[in-house]
Amino acid sequence: MAVAIITGSTGLVGSEAVNLFCDKGFDVIGIDNNLRKFFFGNLASTIQIKKKILIRNKRYSHHNTDIRNYNGLEKIFKKNKKNISIIIHCAAQPSHDYGKNFPKLDFDVNANGTLNLLQLTKRYCPNAVFIFMSTNKVYGDNPNKLKFIENNTRWELNKKSAYYNGINEKFSIDECTHSFFGVSKTYGDLIVQEFGKNVGLKTVSFRAGCITGPNHRGAQLHGFLSYLVKSCYEKKKYSLIGYKGKQVRDNLHSKDLTNCFWEFYKKPKKGKVYNVGGGRFSNCSIIEAINIFEKLTNFEVKRKIIKKPRVGDHIWYITNMEKFKNDYPNWKQNYNTQKIIEELINN
Repeated sequence: MAVAIITGSTGLVGSEAVNLFCDKGFDVIGIDNNLRKFFFGNLASTIQIKKKILIRNKRYSHHNTDIRNYNGLEKIFKKNKKNISIIIHCAAQPSHDYGKNFPKLDFDVNANGTLNLLQLTKRYCPNAVFIFMSTNKVYGDNPNKLKFIENNTRWELNKKSAYYNGINEKFSIDECTHSFFGVSKTYGDLIVQEFGKNVGLKTVSFRAGCITGPNHRGAQLHGFLSYLVKSCYEKKKYSLIGYKGKQVRDNLHSKDLTNCFWEFYKKPKKGKVYNVGGGRFSNCSIIEAINIFEKLTNFEVKRKIIKKPRVGDHIWYITNMEKFKNDYPNWKQNYNTQKIIEELINN
């Protein structure tokens, strides 16, 4: 029986991948020790998501294993060996701010944890597909060097700009400030590519923008849209950190993302990298997201402006997915930003 190993299996992307691959007939092994609760507190705990996926998926088994624990991971790989068809690596320390305050822990999780999984894949299941959830933060603050126009609700590019339709994979990752989180994820991204190009594993790094969906346990330090909706419902002040709240993010639903995983699994390549995100189809500024929320709910949101931006934060980031769409033309995007916010409100 085909086995899928999914790290971060009770997180937003991991839990969506669990559901998808269980539905496809895989035996799914989840690896998740709820480190998100340790990072961000009780509100970010994924224990309820774990309960939901255990009830929903009879083909799912859960391991409370830390990806930094090579020996613990090895027991799982050694037991399943060549039955393992795919590894989907979603576990991470995902916050700029947390990474700056705890750089060693950040690197141990994001870099060493990824290396552990690659080494075990090479040893026990070298024919398996290895999917890594990377981030657009590998580009650091280079996108901020583009020439922006300030509109009423957002920063924007001129339509004649080479990057108006989004940042592509040829965009430089050098000569910029990444944040410590960005650096640790960049190591993971590059070592995943290297195990493809150098060793011959079927690997891919998906450089994601803002991923969201109903299973997102948004916290102040991570989880833009879900935390925004949660905060607005609780009638708290929402802090617009830097850039007047006009910074632009593209938003990709976790279901649309995991469908990318499925397409890659069916036709894998070695050492590939793809930018994934909402693109021009699904994006908004923070102000625009709040405006959509207010329109849908009739709530008035209290706004607090913080002038100083986070280190390495993007003024504007929209993903160009042309490379992935060309390689996998059967993939379709179903959720735009308003549909995503509506789902978060109704969840």
